[in-house]
Amino acid sequence: MLDLLLKNGALVDGTGAPTRRADVGIAGGRIAAVGKVSESAKRTIDASDLVVAPGFIDPHTHYDAQICWDGALTPSSWHGVTSVVMGNCGVGIAPCRPAAREIAMRDLVNVEAIPFEVLNAGITWDWETFPQYMDAAARRKPALNLAFLAPLTPLRHYVMGEASLERAATGAEIADIARLLAVAMDAGAFGFSSTLLNQHLGYQGRPLGCRNASREELKAYCNVLRERRKGAIEFAMTRQIAVLDAPELELLEFMLDESKRPITFIAMFDRDDLPEAVRETLAKARPLIAKGARPQTSPLPLTREINMRNPFSVAAFPSWKRVFVDKSKGAQAGVYRDPAFRAAFREDLKRPASFGNWERIHGGRHRHRARRGWRGCVPRRDARR
Repeated sequence: MLDLLLKNGALVDGTGAPTRRADVGIAGGRIAAVGKVSESAKRTIDASDLVVAPGFIDPHTHYDAQICWDGALTPSSWHGVTSVVMGNCGVGIAPCRPAAREIAMRDLVNVEAIPFEVLNAGITWDWETFPQYMDAAARRKPALNLAFLAPLTPLRHYVMGEASLERAATGAEIADIARLLAVAMDAGAFGFSSTLLNQHLGYQGRPLGCRNASREELKAYCNVLRERRKGAIEFAMTRQIAVLDAPELELLEFMLDESKRPITFIAMFDRDDLPEAVRETLAKARPLIAKGARPQTSPLPLTREINMRNPFSVAAFPSWKRVFVDKSKGAQAGVYRDPAFRAAFREDLKRPASFGNWERIHGGRHRHRARRGWRGCVPRRDARR
């Protein structure tokens, strides 16, 4: 007997096949039958006026902290998403020693613009290792399926301490970090993530720890996946949105060869200031896409909300590093008042990094809203910061 039978729905199966009228039978949490199903079921739903389709997978989220207080994982669950991939861009909160919790939270404050007060009040810290973190997430019985990438920043920090924010790992440290990644993979982690982006600043305005990983390190971490013949890598490597230059392309090929696994990279978004950037980059990356590289994009227009307390969008400009070192209101106000800062920013603007089209910047009064559903490096229209 089936557990659930969906009768007479308009089935869109996700394969690209035409919509067809069909029944779907479910047993033991899995699809057991599709088509004209005559088997009885404990529960039957008449889906005659409904579309029956697989749930969407959201491959790029930063719910790592939010799972502690929002089991529905909003806003993804509002839009038909049934599975989310967490731990992107090399930033996360596991593994983490008790003494390093503030550093992990400050990384999220700078990269994801989540207020420190929210993280400090909401993260439960009922874990230390990555497998313990996955177990803690499972105990919360989240509404969606969770796929965990192991971010390199907390892995490196767990082994190296604050030195991870300053330098590459030694041979012995690489071996320890690779062992931690192997333990995470064996416990069910989906792979690992990292970043090259200049705007990914962490604790005290210093680069996220994963940005200091050497080529030797990345080889070792790729080999962990290769040895297991499973997993994937997410890498934020477009220093300019939609642009992969020769060094990034070479690194992507190196990691594909060393891992023999798929690598997904961000961020391939259309730019009106460089209208051919996406097409040119995809053309250059075509041999790597054939090897398993997969660009990430969005089908929707993107909206960023920028404020002077969390100016992530301009973090790639060197003059703004001071703003992230001490994020207290007084310290930031002092930077903004400094004529030297303003002069340095004017010079930075002559060499734009990844900010975008200034003509689309619109001022407005701050609107207070419930702070839920932070969505990652590039917020979407339905989840604006």
